[in-house]
Amino acid sequence: MRPRQERDGAWAADVIAESVRGVGAGDLPRRLCQVATRLLPVDGAGVSLAGEGMPVPLSAGDDRAAELMEIQASLGEGPCLEAARTGAPVLVDDLATRADAGRWPVFAQQATAAGVRAVYALPLSDGAGCVGTLDLYREAPGVLTAREQHIAHLMARVVTVALMYLPCEDEYGYRADGTWLSDLADGHDRVFQAVGMIMARLGIGADEALARLRARAFAHGRTVLDLAHDVVARREPFDRE
Repeated sequence: MRPRQERDGAWAADVIAESVRGVGAGDLPRRLCQVATRLLPVDGAGVSLAGEGMPVPLSAGDDRAAELMEIQASLGEGPCLEAARTGAPVLVDDLATRADAGRWPVFAQQATAAGVRAVYALPLSDGAGCVGTLDLYREAPGVLTAREQHIAHLMARVVTVALMYLPCEDEYGYRADGTWLSDLADGHDRVFQAVGMIMARLGIGADEALARLRARAFAHGRTVLDLAHDVVARREPFDRE
């Protein structure tokens, strides 16, 4: 008889294969997020790419997962940023406890307000470094068992392979509205444009420009992405203070 871990891996692989059969490249990242909620005791999942100074939300299985990804990108803190920075899994059992809330106080407050108590962020590694994270969210606090962690890591490997090998060049015909990169990620181009504009206006570096963008967004109760759109459209001036 095969070892339990091997049987679990084979079962999970079969579920993943069946769930993505016939799915187009544009829908695959979101479908994989949804599969994660079938295989694991979690209520939502999202995938973020590692970006310059902030994660780039790529896809989410539902609206709340997308919101949690945007919160972390806007605040510059959270489990997915730590997992991307360290290249190691970050498993948060209960955001309401002093220990976990103390690591990311503002994120913990906003996540629990959104109904999320546990977060499990797994790095997506291509062998050369961390290219992003698979972020799993759960309404109830709790730990992942050894079996569940094994399946979560399998999911992360599958997502990594999808990101590395999905077609995204003109020769495949996916560059326009058929690209596999979601609108969620595509919209974050505006963030980097806004950072560049702030750098030029204030004569500061990229890190400080991003920090100022985040600070203003937080002060006005907005996401970085929302504010960046106004900066690029010149509706939100950034002048010397």
